Amino acid sequence: MSTLKFVRSVWSSFLAQSGLEPTMLNKLRIMDAKPGKVLLQLKLEKKHTNRLQILHGGTIASIVDLGGSLAVSSRGLHSTGVSTDINVTYISSGGKIDDLIDIDCTCQKLGKTLAFTTIDFYDSKHNLFARGSHTKFIAQAYNNPKNRLEEHKA
Repeated sequence: MSTLKFVRSVWSSFLAQSGLEPTMLNKLRIMDAKPGKVLLQLKLEKKHTNRLQILHGGTIASIVDLGGSLAVSSRGLHSTGVSTDINVTYISSGGKIDDLIDIDCTCQKLGKTLAFTTIDFYDSKHNLFARGSHTKFIAQAYNNPKNRLEEHKA
């Protein structure tokens, strides 16, 4: 199975089983995926904004969480572990309703117990406006029979 197809199958499981992603990020698109790297795109809607009508920091933090998980899945883990640390640096506002943002998610390291990811956010002019990091505890995730580790080595 291609990495793109595998990551999309993991994303489908988020949409089917989670409470947050289907309501807030249901229109997030996976544009590309290869081992260790996932490219996402989102057209901003009112539900993604704050009272100033610009992209809400909580939306960005939620995407860091999800993007880190999808980056881990690009390495072959269907079960993507649990968060141990999430950090976000907000560089500029990021956009408003109807803007299209690009999100680059990278799995920097997939270890035996922890995975380290970075998530970069770009506005429609490809200016970096936020950067996140996400550390995940993955030791138990290796037991999932849906994993495809051999197929998605970096």
